[in-house]
Amino acid sequence: ADCRLINTCGLSWSSAAYLQRKLDGNGLKRSVVDVYMPCMAPLCWIRFVPGQTLTYHLFVWCPAGSRRSVYIQSTLKRRPGYRTLERDLIQLQQQQLFQIFVVVSLRKCSSGNTYSPEITQQFPQMKSSRLSREAEDQLKVIPKFCFPDPQDWRPSAHMPSETFSFVLTSEDGSRWFCYCRKILPSGKGKRLPEVHCIVSKLGCFNLFAKILEEVERRREVSPALVYPFMRSVMEAPFPAPGRTVTVKSFLPGSGNEVLTLCRPVDSRLEHVDFNSLLQCLSVGKLLQVFASLLLERRVIFIADKLSVLSRCGHAALALLYPFTWQHTFVPVLPSSMLDISCSPTPFLIGVLAPCLPQLLELPIEEVLIVDLCEDKFVIQLGDEDCILPSKLQAALQQILEEREDILRQEDGDRYGADLSSLVSEGFVRFFVELVGHYPFHMVESSNGSREFQRDSFRKSHPSRGVRQFLQLFMDTQMFAGFIQDKELRKGGGRGLFEVRVAEYLESYPEPEPSGVNKFLKGLGKCYSFKHLKL
Repeated sequence: ADCRLINTCGLSWSSAAYLQRKLDGNGLKRSVVDVYMPCMAPLCWIRFVPGQTLTYHLFVWCPAGSRRSVYIQSTLKRRPGYRTLERDLIQLQQQQLFQIFVVVSLRKCSSGNTYSPEITQQFPQMKSSRLSREAEDQLKVIPKFCFPDPQDWRPSAHMPSETFSFVLTSEDGSRWFCYCRKILPSGKGKRLPEVHCIVSKLGCFNLFAKILEEVERRREVSPALVYPFMRSVMEAPFPAPGRTVTVKSFLPGSGNEVLTLCRPVDSRLEHVDFNSLLQCLSVGKLLQVFASLLLERRVIFIADKLSVLSRCGHAALALLYPFTWQHTFVPVLPSSMLDISCSPTPFLIGVLAPCLPQLLELPIEEVLIVDLCEDKFVIQLGDEDCILPSKLQAALQQILEEREDILRQEDGDRYGADLSSLVSEGFVRFFVELVGHYPFHMVESSNGSREFQRDSFRKSHPSRGVRQFLQLFMDTQMFAGFIQDKELRKGGGRGLFEVRVAEYLESYPEPEPSGVNKFLKGLGKCYSFKHLKL
């Protein structure tokens, strides 16, 4: 079918503009241009083959491995749609806590001694005619992600419960968080596990993990107690950051109970567990992963637990704030979909350890494979330690390596919460030193629009190492979308990054070049570093 690109894929305008730059940069000299676009979950990318006219061939690679081709016009229209954390949080305030709750069970296949996952219960109940096409697609793909490893599909007498999550991406680029808890139903003898899954637009792992634990308690008494409890949760008001809501329910043997649900004050850290990431990776390895993601490379996490993969994946992407990962993110990839890792486009994917041998047989190009259990790189490009500006990297490394001493000095009783704040502040300071001078290079034209001066922005930084890094980083989709959002917005919410930029610009420019001392002094406004040598 002939149609415009923006109507075909439902692209945000920042993605469309990124694609146009890719096409303009390649012209018709190359035969193939591969660019990822945030279309249907969990992965779609498109391959452009220039034709004899200004029409391009579009191949959409779908999760099942099927491929379809359509013809599209190369004309792109700009429309604001770049996802930012602050904008998403504002839009969420009027939402329900969750959209759908499902139970995924294993059913024995008619042929052979194998099992297949399927949704056996759903709340709220909705007829197929009332479901949107998007909701139907999500319900079809959820079972595979709830049971991503076939080795789990067997009866067992004992199995510890495990909480994990995955993410589905809508056609408009918005994300749906799926929180899961795999349990072994109460009973005698060997039994098949089942997964309780909550689908929500709110990224808050700890809040939903608490709800899922309460669901498991009720499921052990009687499955009939689960629906009334989930109805109470759905009817609860959506809590603002730092606020709590209470959910009243009845549990036989315990009577009336009140469940208190609290959202963290800092909404950026709602879905983040930096401690898990730092326990799995040494600081040096972590910074190399961070550098690879900044340049939008392909990264694969390997671990033996679903919970480790999901928590480390979300934490790694949280390090990129104020930039937003616009590419493929699959915290736990089902073994039946491993060929997705052959994508020629940027991604962050989690794969269970038993699938590693099969993964290594695939023709994956230029990828960083990270073993979270062994703190090592299985495959790497070799330049990961040379990507970041050396002085800023040294400053980050010092903060992370001495985090326990810093937090002990601040408040030893609140290590978990303060760790998230310290890590977040450290990486925000990194970006402030890197791009905090961008407001000086936003020029307002005669018609009132704002335009970013790329060359003057890069050349004005006093550090040669930073200028070299910016030359690469400014070609990423993350950076392009970030700047386009700033060009469109003249006001709006001020997140932590904008607050820190304002503080930074009060003393800009300084004669002291960007380096470890300046980095620590800037971060020292939030944390005292009495034991560090500045």
